[in-house]
Amino acid sequence: MSWSVFHARVHKTLRQRQLLPKQARILLAVSGGQDSLCLLKLLADLQPKWQWELAVAHCDHRWSNDAGMADHVQEAVQAFPIPFFRLTAKTPVAQTEASARSWRYQVLQNCCEENQYSYLVTGHTRSDRAETFLYNLIRGSGSDGLQALTWQRPLTEQIHLVRPLLNFSRSETKQICQQFQLPIWNDVANENLAYARNRLRNQILPQIKEHFNPQVEIALSQTAEVLQAETNYLHQLATELFHKSWHQTAKNSLNRSHLQTAPLALKRRVIRLFWETNFTQGVTFEQIEELTHLIHAGNRSRTSSFPGNIYAQVEGNWIILKSSNNH
Repeated sequence: MSWSVFHARVHKTLRQRQLLPKQARILLAVSGGQDSLCLLKLLADLQPKWQWELAVAHCDHRWSNDAGMADHVQEAVQAFPIPFFRLTAKTPVAQTEASARSWRYQVLQNCCEENQYSYLVTGHTRSDRAETFLYNLIRGSGSDGLQALTWQRPLTEQIHLVRPLLNFSRSETKQICQQFQLPIWNDVANENLAYARNRLRNQILPQIKEHFNPQVEIALSQTAEVLQAETNYLHQLATELFHKSWHQTAKNSLNRSHLQTAPLALKRRVIRLFWETNFTQGVTFEQIEELTHLIHAGNRSRTSSFPGNIYAQVEGNWIILKSSNNH
């Protein structure tokens, strides 16, 4: 087995973070780009140490500018004695970031379920994490969005999504591909500036590196790491307080007396959980602030209308959601 400082780093990360247990059944998502080929090389080389059962899946969106990519990946995988799944769309997937991502995760999850793989592993890097952080920050995401691209998260009760390369930069994955002569597929879609992420990658971040901080990817990735731990802790506290305050029968009611001495950060999080219990639409910052104000407001105080002509009103110790249609 070829061994390098990069292999050692992944091996150490897997042990320290307990990401992929020994003898696990693992499906690697391989696009053919440098990050996923690097992932394939490193984990295939580490496989004898960990006794994993590895397989590779490639998602074929059936886009005309991707013609030949799936064949290229299938040929690259033949260098490793690993099963290969070619997941092809019935009809071409809509060429938007959101549609493509949603389709990929669905078919990859299906492949895991049908073939009893407990772990889906992707080649996301520190560079991806920095881009996601900046993208969500610009869009006005809260701390939950800013800590996106975590080391692992559950996809279902049986399947975990794992990203073992989050402490690698994109320049390092390119170096690994060159060192081991891996056949990178240059995806022209990565240069398409119609995609917001490509503008961040190819225009915004290089400017920040040049004029503000050459180590911006590390800085943003580390901030996301800190936020992940803090967000998880706050979410745990908020969930406990929400269940203490929430009316288990009348799910549209929240006991504000339990919330009045809580820190503002927890109040807002409990209000968000209350919203998510009663509405399918996402909540805005202004709506959370309106509801949070009711925790200390006078009796009969109320909010403006929410989706479906719903409003919230204070009745004694309770914040109650009501319908304007009943008046």
